[in-house]
Amino acid sequence: MRALAALLMLALLAACAQTTVVRTAPRGKPQAARPVSPPKPGSTALVRKGDTVYRIATTHGVSPLDLAMWNRIPPPYTIHPGQRLRLTPPDARRPEPPRPAGPTPPRVAGTTPASTPRPPAGTRPPSTTTSPATTPPATTPRPVPPQPVPPPAAAAFDWRWPADGALVGRFAAGDPTRQGIDIAGKSGAPVRAAADGVVVYSGAGLVGYGELIIVKHDEQWLSAYGHNRARLVNEGQRVKAGDQIAEMGRSGASRDMLHFEIRFNGKPQDPLQALPKR
Repeated sequence: MRALAALLMLALLAACAQTTVVRTAPRGKPQAARPVSPPKPGSTALVRKGDTVYRIATTHGVSPLDLAMWNRIPPPYTIHPGQRLRLTPPDARRPEPPRPAGPTPPRVAGTTPASTPRPPAGTRPPSTTTSPATTPPATTPRPVPPQPVPPPAAAAFDWRWPADGALVGRFAAGDPTRQGIDIAGKSGAPVRAAADGVVVYSGAGLVGYGELIIVKHDEQWLSAYGHNRARLVNEGQRVKAGDQIAEMGRSGASRDMLHFEIRFNGKPQDPLQALPKR
């Protein structure tokens, strides 16, 4: 009996030693973006099989919405192999410096220009030494600082805050992941139109923005509302400032919040410069 009990204890210990605890990683948390240098003005990318707007944008360090607007890619943002996409705004292309009309003839060392007269025979040629006072000092050209880009003209209408909540993300020029502001809130909280306009996009075809709504206010201004839980408007629908157009959520985000962008001629602007103080 003692031998049998000992064998049972050994079997239980062996079974416990083979037990494995499996922990599932939390879902819904986006991976940290790999730092990428912004592309040089005039850069382009060739679309290959399997590419998407989101993949090309994140690979080259630009915003997916920027990439779609710079290349006038309409919803649902479909691209095709062989298509070449611009990676910078259209006006960021630098013109090539003008070339001279013809080649400049090279100067041959040791030759005397034809216009220089020779001194008479038996006379001493004048000294060609230049006085130090008459020699202009060598100067190094100073770099011309870049001219600041003037802010766009104020909109012909008033902006309203699109949601209530704490500001948890601010605009950062040149950062493709911070082209607007983030407003935290509860799931299902109302998301409202920031101004009168027409819904030009309502869908989830642009990866990285979740359930997205884009409202066009005039020929220059539009606003974007991302990470919604539910979209309450359709494309082509007219909305008034303050109308509820969506429910706040976390589609494509790690928390319940609204990602809000304002664009002037397709260029992202700091919404805090347009929205009223609160």
